[in-house]
Amino acid sequence: MIPEDATTITMQHRVGFHETDAMGIVHHSNYLKYCENARVVWLETHDKSYPDWIDLGLHFAVTKVDLDYKQPAKFDDVLDVTVWLEWVRGASLAMAYAICREGTLLCSGRTEHASINDDGNVRRLPKEDRQRLVQRAVTEYTRGD
Repeated sequence: MIPEDATTITMQHRVGFHETDAMGIVHHSNYLKYCENARVVWLETHDKSYPDWIDLGLHFAVTKVDLDYKQPAKFDDVLDVTVWLEWVRGASLAMAYAICREGTLLCSGRTEHASINDDGNVRRLPKEDRQRLVQRAVTEYTRGD
């Protein structure tokens, strides 16, 4: 599931009681939060911190989410959330995720993001930043370089 050549980070998350629903399982909306946290850590670990991007006047707005739920997580489970960069384009990028418990895949997914400025308008990633990110991406995408 995780590409061998992917530049990843894996962070652990212990499920809190408040994250579960009336059936005692993690509410589906929380998986996206786990992905979001891991994405921010990936940027900090492999590129630059999110506040550094904000200082450049750039934000990564979510434009698409696709999560595939395989098995439920429950209160007090320790989850491994792995994330990697799939591709980078002129003003967008995609991240992929695998959420596991003790090696068992519970949820996989991906998010796509548009690079926007402080006014919410789409803005191309600066060429040097885009080129640096492309080196970490699983799929090279060069249109618009």
